[in-house]
Amino acid sequence: MTPRPAATVMLVRPRPTPGAGVEVFMLRRARTMAFAPDVLVFPGGGVDARDAGVDVPWAGPDPDTWAAWLDCDVAAARGLVVAAAREVFEECGVLLAGTGPRDVITDLTDPVWARARAAVEARESSFAEFLAAHDLVLRTDLLRPHARWITPEPEPRRYDTAFFAALLPTGQQPDGHTSEAVHAEWVVPGEVLEAARSGSATLLPPTIVALERLDAATDPAAFVAARPAYVAVTPEVEVDPQGRRHLTARIPT
Repeated sequence: MTPRPAATVMLVRPRPTPGAGVEVFMLRRARTMAFAPDVLVFPGGGVDARDAGVDVPWAGPDPDTWAAWLDCDVAAARGLVVAAAREVFEECGVLLAGTGPRDVITDLTDPVWARARAAVEARESSFAEFLAAHDLVLRTDLLRPHARWITPEPEPRRYDTAFFAALLPTGQQPDGHTSEAVHAEWVVPGEVLEAARSGSATLLPPTIVALERLDAATDPAAFVAARPAYVAVTPEVEVDPQGRRHLTARIPT
């Protein structure tokens, strides 16, 4: 299977105690989902064909810069960046957009935003159409690329996923009002890793690596601004002498 392009976003904020590290917003996927059911994930999903359109109102680094950062062509870069922002809006109601290149929406309590969000999620409106209808521009400078993971070859559903990081915009509050998730909340990365080790939570390998990096972070703004090596990682299935299967991968530092 050819991996489908996808994007996911580590939405972060500081913990209540200053200097205590970061929290990240996570969703527990519904058990009915065909891919990764009942798994804790960051908001995200596949790139829609309309995400790569040149009609997206754009602010921040230009598409050529993003193409260099993401090591792909300009159309693919557009698609990944727009998909990241669209999925965050669809899955947790956070909007990385403003009325200009230095402005960010702070209040999304008006019902008009919920209706627009539902229309985007139902594919009744593209993200570009939604932004244009509300005189908004996508603030691509609020996103930064952090990792790229490709689903192993034996999997029946494969994704080539760009991991982005973003700070929660001031005044906005994420939620889990999406049909793809049954629960959503801010979590402490180390506590989620411990839950996975104890068997009370299920995580995919890329999420484990991301949470380990988040757990080591002391400041959310510094974490988002960091530029770790953006190299594609594809785990491989290995079988040990006892016949047990393991995933192995070389993680860039």
